[in-house]
Amino acid sequence: MVHVEPAHLVELALRNTPPTDDDAEALRHVERCDRCRDALRMMTRVVTAARTAELVDLPTAPPERVWHRITQGMSRESAPPRPPPRTLGRSTKRKLLAVVALAVVAGTVARRTLKRNV
Repeated sequence: MVHVEPAHLVELALRNTPPTDDDAEALRHVERCDRCRDALRMMTRVVTAARTAELVDLPTAPPERVWHRITQGMSRESAPPRPPPRTLGRSTKRKLLAVVALAVVAGTVARRTLKRNV
């Protein structure tokens, strides 16, 4: 049985675009497959939580050394990185939280999928 790709499950959970024929096929599979249904349910809960998050729900900003290491890892330049802006808008923080939450869910689902297929 071919399961729905984790990235497609994320898209279904987000519901950002009108449904396509591929979505309908994926949802038919989800109806029959406990594993994919559980993964979609979990992702939908994360999306709902991220979209309803408040400013007080967000963690404190990480120390400057964290941003420095991230920038260093992503950049080939030797110039010191600029720190991120100290004030992020509310919608930006919500989007950031949603992206982080979805990345965690996608990683978890992918890891579980790999473990089950081994």
